[in-house]
Amino acid sequence: MSSAQITSPAVTVRCPAKVNLELLVGGVRPDGFHTLSTIYQAVSLYDEVTVEPAETWSVTLRGQYTEGVPTDGSNLAVRAAKVLADRHAITQALTVTIRKDIPVAGGMAGGSADAAATLLACDALWGLNSPKADLEEIAAELGSDIPFLLHGGTAIGSGRGELLAPVLARGTYHWVFVAAAGEGLSTPAVYREFDRRHGGLDIADPRPTPELMAALRTGDVDALAAVVSNDLQPAALALNPALRETLDAGMEYGALAGFVSGSGPTCAFLTASAEASIDLAVALSASEIGDRVHRAHGPVLGAHLR
Repeated sequence: MSSAQITSPAVTVRCPAKVNLELLVGGVRPDGFHTLSTIYQAVSLYDEVTVEPAETWSVTLRGQYTEGVPTDGSNLAVRAAKVLADRHAITQALTVTIRKDIPVAGGMAGGSADAAATLLACDALWGLNSPKADLEEIAAELGSDIPFLLHGGTAIGSGRGELLAPVLARGTYHWVFVAAAGEGLSTPAVYREFDRRHGGLDIADPRPTPELMAALRTGDVDALAAVVSNDLQPAALALNPALRETLDAGMEYGALAGFVSGSGPTCAFLTASAEASIDLAVALSASEIGDRVHRAHGPVLGAHLR
């Protein structure tokens, strides 16, 4: 093992989910990813990751969203830990315990949240005190959403989503999220459907829209509701047409705006207030739309020690 020192028997880090207030998709880059312009907001649905020294690597899952999450070396949290360990010549194996309350394969970056939490937890466990830029570099190698989840708040994502710039945003926004029943949507499958629907056209590189940036600067929830958008939504609806019923129900029950979160299939509803989010969550739960209904607010902090 390197000169890194284990500073405690276990470290727990909490990391939020994300919602894309705007997701604009451009053409395919030479590396196979699409060029994106997105406005991320971190919201108060959390996964928690605890890392502790062990004889061999293992993953334990807890919480309400565990189905389909790998417990071997392909788990993104384990991959994050091993990359950080390799950077510092650390040979210590870990038990990684993940409490999952972010929908799996739901377009809210639950796996990315686990990876971001694990990077921060391992950095603390091993006493590395890594500069944030070093963790961000590893995060960007592992996945497009992970750097944002280290930061949280509200930010512009460009490149494939990993290049961040701060956004001047005022106010707190209240959300209701409906996790779709059944299997999630594969992000690559949604992008393939997006490409099919666009017929291989050379799509111009996107930029954040002035209207959305202005709404965030003023903290005007009605103005924001009028301009939220997701270029991947038509593809997600084509692969899972039942999502249209969920979106229609949310709007009927009083949401200011409703859209598919990221690549789906979780549906996000923006509401006027905390009280309105309670009313909407109750109505959607009573109607048995989707699988699980969650209330949240944003923006919130990114990955942080418990």
